[in-house]
Amino acid sequence: MNSKSAAYPLIDYPDLDRIMVYRPHTRITAGRFLVEAQRLAGRLGPAAHVLNLCQDRYHFMVGLAAAILAGKISLLPSTHTDDTLRQLFGTFPNSICLHDLPNWPHVYPQIAYPVDEVEAVVDTPAPPIPLIDSARPVVYVFTSGSTGHPVPHIKTWGKLVLNSRTAAKALGIHADPVSIVGTVPPQHMFGFESTVLLCLQGRCPIWSGKPFYPADIVAALADMPEPRMLVSTPFHLESLLDSGMTVPPVAQVLLATAPLAQDLAERAEQQLNVPLREIYGCTETGQIAIRRPAESPAWALFPGITLEADYSDGEKWLYRAWGGHIEVPIALSDRLEVLVDGRFLLLGRLADQVNIAGKRSSLGFLTAQIKAIPGVTDGVFFQPEARAGQAISRLCALVVAPDMTQAEILSALRTRLDPAFLPRPLILVEALPYNDTGKLPRAQLLALLVHHRESLKR
Repeated sequence: MNSKSAAYPLIDYPDLDRIMVYRPHTRITAGRFLVEAQRLAGRLGPAAHVLNLCQDRYHFMVGLAAAILAGKISLLPSTHTDDTLRQLFGTFPNSICLHDLPNWPHVYPQIAYPVDEVEAVVDTPAPPIPLIDSARPVVYVFTSGSTGHPVPHIKTWGKLVLNSRTAAKALGIHADPVSIVGTVPPQHMFGFESTVLLCLQGRCPIWSGKPFYPADIVAALADMPEPRMLVSTPFHLESLLDSGMTVPPVAQVLLATAPLAQDLAERAEQQLNVPLREIYGCTETGQIAIRRPAESPAWALFPGITLEADYSDGEKWLYRAWGGHIEVPIALSDRLEVLVDGRFLLLGRLADQVNIAGKRSSLGFLTAQIKAIPGVTDGVFFQPEARAGQAISRLCALVVAPDMTQAEILSALRTRLDPAFLPRPLILVEALPYNDTGKLPRAQLLALLVHHRESLKR
């Protein structure tokens, strides 16, 4: 089929009575989904872009489909702060926010998800499944960019469909769909691909919520039919395993968004008695590779994806990814080692590298060293900008260690690290500021550092 003229269905559900979404005490069929999307499409008004802020995964999906039906492009920022919205409306002024908040706290044009109309569509006949031109742009996803401003990356419908179908085959669920519970927001690229797209195009029913705490994850899994797949992050997974709760049987676990420790992968497989797989990708490329960490550290590329060496900066470990569902060749932000069989190893993020007094290391390695100290339950190294009068920026560390002192932790670090990499300062905190995707936003780390410096002045 000619990709330039191909069209793909909005949802791949020939049986419109099939359940797409599970909600507390409610089941949503494919037919009802189409009716709600069609109704919402007529209410979006003349705006060219829909800033989809819906937290409920079902509301998000209906909003996405409604925007497509109305000929609009959805904007999917991973953060919803006032500053982010201000920057987005500066770039896309002809936009409207779709949300499901009980109260709208912002000044921007908005429409609340019409929950009051839900019962009205129950007996409405479903329309035919619409076909969408494969070349049509349907969403902008965003990276933060070097300036901190959201940088848009366009995604066409055909590439998104190819993305989801390739992922389903890589996971072995293309012929036998699984029920999905996801802890990752639908606006995040991983959550978008591995929950929303797998539901729309992979016939995988999903849980509508975004469970965060272990008890919520367990309850969501229990309400879904087998076989089940948990789509999550290392942070959520570790909390679930530490909770001691009995987890309903799952067929597999899929992780992304943050580095996964080998011991956590092995522990999860033993405790849950299922294969754990990890996705590699970024916002610009989408998912491009997969691995099972308990078996091998090497990543296998998705079919159709190619890595091409990028020597533009004189660094032999840099690569561009292209082919398959990737719209244009994209330079990766990680250093890779490509193996003879085509698989690759991750050597670390470019932004993760530190060079102090002529000595090199990485923030990931340093963080692993501090977390390995007995008595430390969590920790992270980061490098702020150099202060006035400093020739170089000093490393900092936030550490969760309820029964240890700063002196004890630094003493333990001296046996593991070169003195050049000791944190100045090392700050004891009650918890690290993880966001919904299990990441540690740099802004939050810097805020804790500022608070620490201010406290020393008092």
